[in-house]
Amino acid sequence: MTITHLVTHSGGFHADELLSSVILTRLFPDAELIRSREAAWITPAAGRIIYDVGQAYDGGAQIFDHHQRPNPLREDGQPYSSFGLIWHHFGRDYLRSLDVPEADIDTIHHSFDQSFVLPVDLLDNGAIDPGVAGPLAGMTLPVLLETLKPVFDDRRDGADDQAFMAALPVARAFVEAAVRGRAAKRRAETMVMCAIEAAGEAKVLELPMGMPFRSAVEKAGADHLLFVVHPRGSDWTLTTIRKSGDSFESRADLPAAWAGLTDQALEAACGVKGAKFCHNARFIAVASTRAAIMEMAQRAASEA
Repeated sequence: MTITHLVTHSGGFHADELLSSVILTRLFPDAELIRSREAAWITPAAGRIIYDVGQAYDGGAQIFDHHQRPNPLREDGQPYSSFGLIWHHFGRDYLRSLDVPEADIDTIHHSFDQSFVLPVDLLDNGAIDPGVAGPLAGMTLPVLLETLKPVFDDRRDGADDQAFMAALPVARAFVEAAVRGRAAKRRAETMVMCAIEAAGEAKVLELPMGMPFRSAVEKAGADHLLFVVHPRGSDWTLTTIRKSGDSFESRADLPAAWAGLTDQALEAACGVKGAKFCHNARFIAVASTRAAIMEMAQRAASEA
């Protein structure tokens, strides 16, 4: 079926139908986006996808609202917003449209659903207190997207529609960046796993470039690894490995004698020609050559 119209409600907007529109306008770029509450538009019809309005959820009829009772729920009983429903039905095709490898589709679909879509669903349904974000409650993506709505005394005709269309590329940038990041993480994991195998029992992991590595190190059970080295531009870096994603504590810090030093002072402290910098917090150091950074890494590992 050719989709000719994407229909959501008029008036003020929330993150769920805005983010739903990101998905649908990419999949159906030739369809006209209509914002209306008129019965003629929000009634299912051929060539039409209706979302966040219409008081019904019927995937076969292409209507995806969540405001009716009973409201649509996930298998675990948590409520859907229109974004969750659209992602459930169209998310995999959206990932394919962004050239995500087929082998990664299900994994990334689930990951994005749990970490990006579900929080929007819960906030939109009042199933989670926005204050759970603490001092950053006003900086969450749903809140920031809704700040793009017109101010209360902007009474111009079409102000809400204009604001919605202006907010759409902003929302799109966040969704696409989140997907690209997850796809890149999957690529990085494959590369890191190969590097771990090549490293054997060494305490230093060498990577061909900077990339996310901690999750792969944990998945591989490579508890013996303490440091990672990789090129960065014309230099080379030596970094620590955090104990977990919830902590800044490292498996091993760089030597205390290196902290905050640069150039000749650092060369003298570590005894390595070409040493250039060590952060005062001792989680990263830089050298001018691979040979120098590998020597620094070995000395740090021995001291640890």
